Order: sequence, then structure tokens, then C-alpha cells
Amino acid sequence: MTETFPIPTSAPRFYNPVSPQPKTRSRMPAHLHLFGFVHLLILAAVPLLAAALAALQRNFPASSRPLRIALAILLFLSSALNFGYYALHGDRMFPDHVPLDLCDVSLYLLIVAILTLKPLIFDLAYYYALAGASMSLLTPNLTDATPAILSVQFFVDHGLMVATVLYMVWSRQARPRPWSVARAMLAVNIYAALIFAFDTVFNSDYMFLRAKPDTVSLLTFLGPWPWYILATEPVALALFLLLYLPFRRPIPNAA
Repeated sequence: MTETFPIPTSAPRFYNPVSPQPKTRSRMPAHLHLFGFVHLLILAAVPLLAAALAALQRNFPASSRPLRIALAILLFLSSALNFGYYALHGDRMFPDHVPLDLCDVSLYLLIVAILTLKPLIFDLAYYYALAGASMSLLTPNLTDATPAILSVQFFVDHGLMVATVLYMVWSRQARPRPWSVARAMLAVNIYAALIFAFDTVFNSDYMFLRAKPDTVSLLTFLGPWPWYILATEPVALALFLLLYLPFRRPIPNAA
């Protein structure tokens, strides 16, 4: 089996600065190769699902609210499955498994955004979901040791997040507003500061703020701690600006 080196998306929960874990090379589960047929099929299914939902909403406008409610329920159930799995298997939930990673926050912001259609909430969910969840889909943090049910949950979770954001945009129910990039950058930095305080108190490593992941990741190429944290600032800003480019001009009025 060909060995692959995906970029991980979730941190080891505890960081021991005295006896750090050795760097390892993670391998995708059997029958799932990075950018192999199955992986590419999953990637293709995400925008196709979003396009199908947007087409359904355009042809049947009354389906808009039921679709958004259904997506919110699916997103919540997917997240609950992840944490429920650890709880049922006797893992210590606090502070080991708490929904504090940016992808977790993005998911809950997205649920609120699609249920309420609040522009400010969607501004944040749009950038965090597309910049974060799409990267997770491209380079999934899955290994041979990952249980099959969590592998499925991973792709459902992140795929639904990306598909939901695309559906909301393509159906013209929501879009990022002017200055949304600045708001998203400010909010994520404030949140990161709070999470760093949590990590320090509970000796955890949410958002990789105290140590890089053990497996090869994008952070591997951004220098040692704490410089890689600073280096993520221009990377995030560049991604957010690219995501805003399609919306830099006001939407034309419908004829």
C-alpha cells in the first residue's frame, strides 16, 4: 500500500514540553489513498451536493427553510456522533475532547447562520468553514488506526460544512459582506488568544497553539514555535481575501 502523508486537522489534546511525542508519518486508512479514486470521488461529491441543493431551492423556493433545518440537524448529529463515540468508549471528555478546535466552532457558527440568516454569523462561518474544512477534506487527518465510523464521520462533517456554505451562497441566501475579512481575522485572533489561555491552564493543544502536530502538516513548513503561529496570519489573510474576491462587487439587482 502506498504511504501517504496527509496534513492533520486536529491536535493531540495534551502537550508535554518535557517529553514531546516523536514526529510520525501518518498513513491513510486501507483503501483510501490521498487523492486516490475514493478520495477524489468524495471531493467531487461536495460541490455536486451543494449545486443540487441550490437547484432544488431555486426550483422550489418554499423548500429553503426545510433544507436549512435539515442541514442544521445533520451537522449537529455529525458532531454529536464524533464526541459521542469517545464518550461511549470511556474517554475522558474534559479537557481531552471538547469542541474547541476551529472546525468545531465553524460548524456551530454555521448551524446558527443557516437557521437565523444573521449576516454577521455567516461572515465568520463562511471563511472558517471554507478555509478550514476544505483544507481538512483535501488533506484528511486519518490513519490506519482511525475507526471506520470516525472516518465516515470526518468526511460527512467537513463535507457538509463546505457543501452548506456553497449552497447558501449559490442559492443567494447569504454572502460575505464588505469588511467581512477584517471581522473574520479579528474574531479568529481573539478566539485563538482565549484558546491559548485554555491550553496553558489545562495543558492541552487545541488549535496547535502550544506545539505542532506530530504528523506532517502545513505548520511543518512555517518554522518553529512560536514563529509558525505568526506565519499563519498572512496565510489566513491571503485565503480569506481569495474567498472574498467573488463578492467584491455588489450583487446585481434581479430583473
